[in-house]
Amino acid sequence: MSPIVSVWLPLFPIERLKRERATRKDRSIPDKSVPDDRPFALVGSEERGLVLTAVNAACFRIGLNPGLGLADARAICLHLLTAPAAPAKDAEALLALARGSARFSPSLNVDGEDGLWLDAAGISHLFGGSRTLLAEMERRLAALGFTARLALAETLGAAHALARFGTGSPIIIPQGKIEAALAPLRVEALRLEPDTTSLLRRLGLKRIGQLYDLPRSSLERRFHSRDAAEAVLLRLDQALGRREEPRSPLLPPLHFLARLPFAEPLITHDGIVAGLKHLAAELCADLTEASRGASRVMLVICRADGSTASIEAGLSVPTREAQHLLRLLLDKIETFDAGFGVDLMVLGARATEPLLPAQTTLAATSGKAKSGLLIDRLANRLGTRVVRRLFPVQSHLPERAQKMRNVFAGLSSWTGPSPRKPPRPAFLFAKPEPVSVLAEIPEGPPVRFTWRRVTRRVIKSEGPERIAPEWWRELARVSNAPEAFASSEGGESQSQTVSLTPFPSLIHNGGGGASGKHASRPRDYYRIEDEDGCRYWIFREGLYQDNTDRMPAWYLHGVFG
Repeated sequence: MSPIVSVWLPLFPIERLKRERATRKDRSIPDKSVPDDRPFALVGSEERGLVLTAVNAACFRIGLNPGLGLADARAICLHLLTAPAAPAKDAEALLALARGSARFSPSLNVDGEDGLWLDAAGISHLFGGSRTLLAEMERRLAALGFTARLALAETLGAAHALARFGTGSPIIIPQGKIEAALAPLRVEALRLEPDTTSLLRRLGLKRIGQLYDLPRSSLERRFHSRDAAEAVLLRLDQALGRREEPRSPLLPPLHFLARLPFAEPLITHDGIVAGLKHLAAELCADLTEASRGASRVMLVICRADGSTASIEAGLSVPTREAQHLLRLLLDKIETFDAGFGVDLMVLGARATEPLLPAQTTLAATSGKAKSGLLIDRLANRLGTRVVRRLFPVQSHLPERAQKMRNVFAGLSSWTGPSPRKPPRPAFLFAKPEPVSVLAEIPEGPPVRFTWRRVTRRVIKSEGPERIAPEWWRELARVSNAPEAFASSEGGESQSQTVSLTPFPSLIHNGGGGASGKHASRPRDYYRIEDEDGCRYWIFREGLYQDNTDRMPAWYLHGVFG
C-alpha cells in the first residue's frame, strides 16, 4: 500500500470567498465583508428552506453548524452575517487548487467538497521526509489563505478520517499502526451515510474501535439491511487496508480526447496495442478537423483493480500523424503491466498548436528529411536533458546567434523569414583561434595565413563584412557595475574604458594610449579559399584602433563544409 496524504480545508468556501473579494480590482466591497471575529455564514437553498452551508470559526464557538436552518441560526445569533453560497465557484476553485498541488505528487484529486488526496509513494524523500512534505504543503496553503489539516496514512480512508477527526495537524501514522490510530475516532470518520451513523450510535457503536471485534453476521442482523451492513464493513476494511479502494487521479486538462472502454478487461499486450492504434487514429482525425497539431500527448490506462497508469510523450514539431504518435507510445508501453486487465484507455493531447492542412498524396516530396520524427524518438527514449536543439537568437554576433534549448521548447523558427545575410560556415569554433596573416595592405584581404603551424595560400576571398559589437549589452553591464568608475587621487572621477568585444581574451595589451586599455573593436569578416579548395571564415580586429602602429589581429572563426 502506498502512503496517502489527505488534506481537509474546513473553512474552504468562506476562505475562497474572502480571497475572491480581496483580489477584486474594483475594490467595491470593503475588506471586512468576510469577518473573522464575527459570526459569518454562507446560505444555500434546499428543499426544507434556507440553511447554512458553511460557517466560520466564530459560528462554531456559539453552536452554529452547517446544515442548520437560517431561521434557527438567526434565533441563536441576531447579528449573524450571511452571504449566498456559490457551490459552482467552490468546486472550480477546489479543482484549480488540486491542479496547482501537482508539484507535490503526480497522482492526486479532490476529496469531496472540501479536501484533496495525494499519493505520496516515492515523493516524501524529495522534500526531506514525510513531515517536511506535510509542513511545506501546510505552509503553501496558509500563504494562499486556506486553513488546512493534513494526515498521512497507508490508506485513503485512514488519512481521510485522521485529517477530519484526528487531534492535531499534521498527523503521520507509521506503517502497521492504522488500527490503533483509528480506534478512538467516531464512526462518522468512516465516510458513512448519516442514517447509517445514526443507527450505529443507537446500537451503542460510537467509536471505530468498537467495530473491530464485532461479529460480522451479527452486524447484518442488527441493521436489518444487508446493503447497510455491507457499507459499514466495506468502509472499515478500506480504512484498515483489508480491501483495495479504487482511486481516480485527476487528469490534466486535455484539449482533444479519445476514449476506448472495454466490456471485458483487456489482458494481452497485443490487445492494448490494437486499442492504442484505434485511439491514435481517432485523435488525429479530430486534430485534422480542427486544423491543429499535438505537441504533447498523454495516454491513460485504467486497470480493472482501480489503479491507473499514465504515459506522456512530447513532440518537437506539432503533428497529427497517427503512425508517429503510435511509434512514440509503443516504445513506452513495452514493459507495461496490465495487472488484472485494462478496462479503459484514454489518449489525449495536452498541448496543441495550429497546423494548416498539407497535401500528402499525388505530390512530389520536397526531398528534405523529416528531422522531427528522429528528434521525437530520441528525446522520448533518452530524455530531454540528453537531446537538445539549436534555437535562433536575434544577434549579429555569430557566437550569440543561437543557443541550446529543450527540444520541446517550441518551433525553432529557422524556417521563418530572416534577413538576408552572407553565407555562414557550417562549423563555428567555440572560441576563435588566432592566425598569422600576410596581406598586401593592412586593410586588404589576406593573401597567405598560418593556422596551427601550417601555412596556406589564399586563392579566393570575399569581403569584408563588418560586424559591430553590441554596445547596449555594455551599457547594461556598466550600469550594474559601479567599480567600472574609479576615483583618482585628486578626487576627480575618471572613467575607465571597457571593452565591448564578447571575447575579452582576444584583447592584447597594446602598451599605448592614456588608459592602457583597448577600445571596442568591430570585426571585418572574410570568406577565403586556399589552394586545396578548403574554405574558411576569418576576421580582422583592431584595424586603425588606439592611434598606434600595431598591426590588426586576425582570427579564424569557422570552416565551411
